[in-house]
Amino acid sequence: MPVVSWQLVNTDAPRVSDMARTGRPKAELILSGEERETLERWTRRATSAHALAQRSRMILECADGLDNKQVAAKLGCHHATVGKWRNRFIGMRPDGLCDEPRPGRKPAIADEKVEKVVVDTLESSPKDATHWSRASMARHTGLSPSTIGRIWKAFHLKPHLADTFKISADPLFIEKVHDIVGLYLNPPEHAVVLCLDEKSQVQALDRSQPVLPMMPGMPERRTHDYARYGTLDLFAAFNVADGLVIADTYKQHRHVEWIKFLAKIDKEVPQLTGLGEQLQIHIIADNYGTHKTPEVQIWLDKHPRFHMHFTSRSSHGTSWPGRTNGTKIPSPSSGPRVRMKSSNHSADICSESPARDISGRGAGPPPGRPPVWLL
Repeated sequence: MPVVSWQLVNTDAPRVSDMARTGRPKAELILSGEERETLERWTRRATSAHALAQRSRMILECADGLDNKQVAAKLGCHHATVGKWRNRFIGMRPDGLCDEPRPGRKPAIADEKVEKVVVDTLESSPKDATHWSRASMARHTGLSPSTIGRIWKAFHLKPHLADTFKISADPLFIEKVHDIVGLYLNPPEHAVVLCLDEKSQVQALDRSQPVLPMMPGMPERRTHDYARYGTLDLFAAFNVADGLVIADTYKQHRHVEWIKFLAKIDKEVPQLTGLGEQLQIHIIADNYGTHKTPEVQIWLDKHPRFHMHFTSRSSHGTSWPGRTNGTKIPSPSSGPRVRMKSSNHSADICSESPARDISGRGAGPPPGRPPVWLL
């Protein structure tokens, strides 16, 4: 018969199962007011990543006194995950909750090949052409044309484009630039600044057949041959301050016509300002020979309110009447815009009236007179 031994047990002593299991000691997690506000914003913001919002909730729960297992049970994750982000936050604060940059896929094209494409594009040219194309550079480097295009786009390379430049031979280039730019940016008081130029040999063309109007799916069509009924010269003055355009046409382009146009400006620009002072006129013009003849100088001496400012020599491309061919001149008000546009003209159109319709303040031709243009 087995022997049963009895031992007396003190039932008042605490059992192991009743004692709190602290485990590994954890660093204290205390949030500042700014950090708590940031974490709460990350949990509410619709654009936040789900992982970032989940990590922010973990830290907020830990800061409220819950341990890792309690937070994991509440948020439905593993307690090791909570411990990981808890330690990351203690060490790096809110920045520790963001993902570190990942290396991603290794580039398929080595940096040496990219450098070779860029260097060859800049410092060499193909034997049978003036510049590289995507196809020729692809054959030269062994890459695909689309890869060449992406490399050129990344480095802003456009081998097919070429621009021009001009170095002025005028010894007073800097002084003239300062003078003219200063007039436009800071015009003198009681004065008006006008840019004068000419558009010579404006042609009045008449197509051999009537113009076919535009139709759905078909543009306006014209015949390529035409009859030309002479030419005219357009003189125009443009006030950039208020959009005023003074224009007139002449059959020749001499100093006589230039003086006539200056007289027209003198007639149309008021003599006096609102304060009773004489309104000065500053003229900006190019170095065309008809602008500097002795006859012109005599006329200017008799009209002291005119002040001439000439652009530097070799300043090509400054003719605004020529540059506005087919473009729009904005009006200073809400009125319609003046548009220079190609059109047809009969044999009697080559008079001195048509091109004057651009004069005025951009509000269109006077009532009862339809707009007619030569360009």
